[in-house]
Amino acid sequence: MTARIPAHAPLVGTHVRLDPLTPGHLPALHSAIAHPAVFAGGFGGGAAGLRADPDAFVEWARGYVRWDDLPYAVILVGGPHDGAVVGTSTLTDLDVRRERIQLGWTAYDPRVWGTAVNPEAKRLLLGLAFDSGFGRVELQADARNDRSRAAIRKLGATLEGVRRRDQRRADGTWRDAAVHSILVDEWPAVRAGLDARIAAHADRPVLFRTPPA
Repeated sequence: MTARIPAHAPLVGTHVRLDPLTPGHLPALHSAIAHPAVFAGGFGGGAAGLRADPDAFVEWARGYVRWDDLPYAVILVGGPHDGAVVGTSTLTDLDVRRERIQLGWTAYDPRVWGTAVNPEAKRLLLGLAFDSGFGRVELQADARNDRSRAAIRKLGATLEGVRRRDQRRADGTWRDAAVHSILVDEWPAVRAGLDARIAAHADRPVLFRTPPA
């Protein structure tokens, strides 16, 4: 199958909806993810990249988001928090000739960590990538970010290795990148696992949890 650039259109699940990210989402995204626990894991270049001030965050995000690729706002569906922006994720580095793409630039409100949000957002984005003919989806994490690495492994992705001195953090140090991938032949098993995780939440809406300390 020849890969093609997918349409940047809404993706709708049971618990979340992914809308193409626009500058208009940025104030709500600030409320969701501008927390030390989110940036400490490596988003935005790490803890030093956090802009707690709303205006400073919006200005920073305008330059950080990969607008020319496929960035999405993650929005809750149903329940008392229906319509709340709770995160962002992006399909990027779209290489049609080599049929490979990267899923990254992901961050969620700590109040939805451990809920159906991440598995369903990943289910929608991976489905879009493989349905568009891509044969390899790459997922990276800062090698020091145990939480993100565990979440990627839980998807069923394979660790390919650690790319050393891969990218400069916001504090000027260099991060090593743990590189994982999911291949199209592996997608049916990964999809089944994600579907089972989503089904375990049944029709219960996502409720905000107490953020981890």
